Amino acid sequence: MTYQSGRHFLQIPGPTNVPDRVLRAMAAPTIDHRGPEFAALARHVLAGLGRLCGSTGPVAVYPSSGTGAWEAALVNTLSPGDRVLAFETGHFATLWAQMAARFGLDVDLVPGDWRRGVQASQVGEKLAADPGHQIKAVTIVQNETSTGCASQIPPIRAAMDSARHPALLIVDTISSLGSVEYHHDEWGVDVTIWCSQKGMMLPPGLGLNAVSEKALAAARQARLPRGYWDWPPVLAAAETGLFPYTPATNLLFGLREALAMFDEEGLPAVFARHARHAEAARRAVRGWGLDIVCQNPDEYSSTLTAVMLPDGQDADQVRKLILDRYNMSLGAGLGRLAGRVFRIGHLGDLSDLSLAGALCGVEMGLARAGVPVARDGVRAALDYLGSAA
Repeated sequence: MTYQSGRHFLQIPGPTNVPDRVLRAMAAPTIDHRGPEFAALARHVLAGLGRLCGSTGPVAVYPSSGTGAWEAALVNTLSPGDRVLAFETGHFATLWAQMAARFGLDVDLVPGDWRRGVQASQVGEKLAADPGHQIKAVTIVQNETSTGCASQIPPIRAAMDSARHPALLIVDTISSLGSVEYHHDEWGVDVTIWCSQKGMMLPPGLGLNAVSEKALAAARQARLPRGYWDWPPVLAAAETGLFPYTPATNLLFGLREALAMFDEEGLPAVFARHARHAEAARRAVRGWGLDIVCQNPDEYSSTLTAVMLPDGQDADQVRKLILDRYNMSLGAGLGRLAGRVFRIGHLGDLSDLSLAGALCGVEMGLARAGVPVARDGVRAALDYLGSAA
């Protein structure tokens, strides 16, 4: 391989760049995960995770990816044949619905065009048409990583309350938590799902569930088989600091450091930074004369921007050129968007200057690939960043 100077630009929407101080924290010697030092660490980070997601209840932490956290949420709350209301907002929402179906759940997947988030009115209509309360759970992907479309949770909760429907609200925040405002308790969410490698600024390896009292009550009645994913022994770690099986020990050292970084910057500043970077990226896309996949400005993601190329242009070839020449990785188009879309990740530990460099690489790559674009994107982004900082 040819050596490429400088640091690689990782601009996919996860895994994200891991800050040096988190990497250094993870490099600590491994300690006994049954000892008192580790128990204190576990209790500390579990309390911090609750504050981060806005939950006063327990948080389950598994050695897993976000897919494992999906499974944990389903198998702990539902029984074979239970009806689940899901929404086809993109590739990952579809994968989650397919997982639910494999467990023998009756999934009502509401079709979508992958260019909008979940509409609260549709949720209300579906629940109002279920007077027998056969629907046991509503699953929502808050931030669809394949499209950059965000679904607004408070209006969805309001629609469920208006319909007086007892279904659980289960929300995937995998590519949003730690980057955008979120309130598990205040918003009436029953299970919040996320993982370590996105806004949490960690490598992959931690899957998480925040759990409401209503979800815990459902778990006592649920009959889907579970062993590894069973909540009670994992949730007990909040008090004991001890996990039922070997945890991802050194990731928890990194998690402690990441939580400290959130405290130092302050969550409002973290959220404002992500919103500012997202707007700068969108202004760049418009400056190039390209389309943003998400069509509704109220649903724009603050963590990634998915960019649609004109007909006849191969997004994967553009991504390959940018990687080969400029040492930058962009997210691929997934599912029905494969080859038509590339995704710019702007989440995690990212500065204005880092984003500006990434957008420069995209603009140079688009031009070199022969995509018909205006060379006004970077200037538009820089003008905004300079005025909004």
